Amino acid sequence: MTKDHHGDTAPPYDIKLSVKALESLLVEKGLVDPEAVDALIELFQNDIGPSNGKRVVARAWVDGGFKRWLLDDPNAAIASMRYVGSQGEQLRVLENTADVHNLVVCTLCSCYPWPLLGLPPVWYKSPPYRAQAVADPRGVMRQFGTEIGEEKEVRVWDSTSEMRYLVLPQRPPDTEGWREEELQNLVTRNSMIGVEDAQRPAKTGTS
Repeated sequence: MTKDHHGDTAPPYDIKLSVKALESLLVEKGLVDPEAVDALIELFQNDIGPSNGKRVVARAWVDGGFKRWLLDDPNAAIASMRYVGSQGEQLRVLENTADVHNLVVCTLCSCYPWPLLGLPPVWYKSPPYRAQAVADPRGVMRQFGTEIGEEKEVRVWDSTSEMRYLVLPQRPPDTEGWREEELQNLVTRNSMIGVEDAQRPAKTGTS
């Protein structure tokens, strides 16, 4: 698997410094509320961004033909839902099964399918996650409350600027007959990275 990370999704370091300096200046002058900035980032990280990926997963759960298309030609399948854009052109979808659990990491930077998952979370970009995901993937998932038995194979996929990955989590039990819109509530950003399973119905209040 190639390790060429030219075209990294993270902006150059000098741009990061400039953005941080501008933010600090605006906060200092009372023009920006730092809590509002944090809330906006949280919104794009956890709600607005991942909503696209949630819709893709839910459709795959209810539509077998779409699921096969998604696994065979993910870029075309996702484009049919109009979820395209920078940092999402080359994508592979990894299906979790009863025998295999997939986990995504980017060991050298933070390559990430932005059009489907929004902004990458801070922990995804952190050196500890990037190192431990490769050395001890079960330990990483355990930190997120996910226990993967030794009988199940864990596969770790290293994203690059040429290839990004989306995990298709297993559909939770006891969801027969659920509509696509209801199933979306069970899909989380973390389950599409692979550090967690999709939520069980009891955790959502969806019926």
